[in-house]
Amino acid sequence: MAIVLGGNRYGKAETRVVRVTRDGDVHRIKDVNVSVLLSGDMEAAHLTGDNAAVLPTDTQKNTVFAFAKRYGVGEIETFGLRLARHFADALPPVAHARVEVEEYAWSRVTGRHSFVRDGTEVRTALVHSDGTGGRETVVSGVTGLALLNSTGSEFRGFAEDEFTTLEPADDRILATAVTATWRHRRAGADWDDSYRAVREHLLRGFAETYSMSLQQTLYAMGRRVLRERREVCEVRMSMPNRHHVLVDLRPFGMDNDNEVYHAADRPYGLIEGTVLDDDAPGAPDAWN
Repeated sequence: MAIVLGGNRYGKAETRVVRVTRDGDVHRIKDVNVSVLLSGDMEAAHLTGDNAAVLPTDTQKNTVFAFAKRYGVGEIETFGLRLARHFADALPPVAHARVEVEEYAWSRVTGRHSFVRDGTEVRTALVHSDGTGGRETVVSGVTGLALLNSTGSEFRGFAEDEFTTLEPADDRILATAVTATWRHRRAGADWDDSYRAVREHLLRGFAETYSMSLQQTLYAMGRRVLRERREVCEVRMSMPNRHHVLVDLRPFGMDNDNEVYHAADRPYGLIEGTVLDDDAPGAPDAWN
């Protein structure tokens, strides 16, 4: 029996960077979390402890800070591509670079330099590069996109067995926190414009669908994005069903006509799915 080294990669995870751009006394901020993973001809580091092909993770961290200073952050897809290309070109043994960026949004409160953090929503980007002239892929996304319909949703006609106690509902709250990622046909787009448009179509797909199930709503959201944004070829979503349970107020002599609910945080249903064009190119490394 032979023992061999399988696939491997290494890098610096979760480098937090806050970049302040000062235009006179008017400030703008970018708050991001950057993770880097490199792979290639690095077997010697594992097999013999030879680190000649290893770019220290501390160097990777410093590069993230230096690039934030030299180029600014800007669109996180562009920032991620710039870093990935740099790392893939930095040393011959590095064949592939993976850079993941999360952006935490801040809005101006008043004046020129006061900000407030925007909710729980986080914009994401995942890019892969094989180096200049090589294959590159970009996946954009969002996490923590909290949505709720106070009506326009039902759930009935489901399978039942001996352990089923759930009653059919013809008017229920539908609430979720969407994690969505969407891959682009090519590594070139107006990233900010595309992100804003995809996000808006996700919101409208949720709001404008009379829901018979969260699965149906997920599909309607993804289908709308693909129909309206041709730069996107596939959408993946994970959507917890944040159950809102109607409270029984009869012990207190009160009716409850879909007015008072208990928001249960766990356990919860979890719906995941993929919606894609039938002409979508093969899934890239960034999708895995």
